[in-house]
Amino acid sequence: MSESWHLAQVNVGRFTAPPGDPRIEPFMAALDRVNAIADASPGFIWRLQDDSGNATAIRPTSDPLFAVNMSVWRDADALFDYVYRSAHTLIMARRREFFDRFDGAYQALWWIPAGHIPTIDEALGRLWRLDRYGPTAQAFTFKARFPAPDESGVPVDHQPDPWCVGRA
Repeated sequence: MSESWHLAQVNVGRFTAPPGDPRIEPFMAALDRVNAIADASPGFIWRLQDDSGNATAIRPTSDPLFAVNMSVWRDADALFDYVYRSAHTLIMARRREFFDRFDGAYQALWWIPAGHIPTIDEALGRLWRLDRYGPTAQAFTFKARFPAPDESGVPVDHQPDPWCVGRA
């Protein structure tokens, strides 16, 4: 584990309905609980949020249904445990109810210097890079996770659950 580098992640989606619509209410109702789990998880450092405590009102594009989520973690194992081994997994398994299928990469991981907070533009650029070039040291996935810049090695398959990978 590198002390000099942290892992940033972004995931995006397009809601199936606007906030306030009963179709996405179970997702919205779970947000505070799921965010509290992230905040208390070992290795958690930071997450994107507005004054409401989540990021659903942040509009990085002109599409009012486009949602962005970002966080920073001590390392890939800490993020993996939160994503695939906590109550987060239960709501993620229902994502097709709340989000349209996404045309392109919807999640990217990348290493950042410890203490750096990524911007939304930086994160969207990493998604673009992943979509355009596939997994590289600059933007990767849990299926092809690259080591931190000060570590040697080849990409590792973190072996996420099969129903959680691929196109959203």
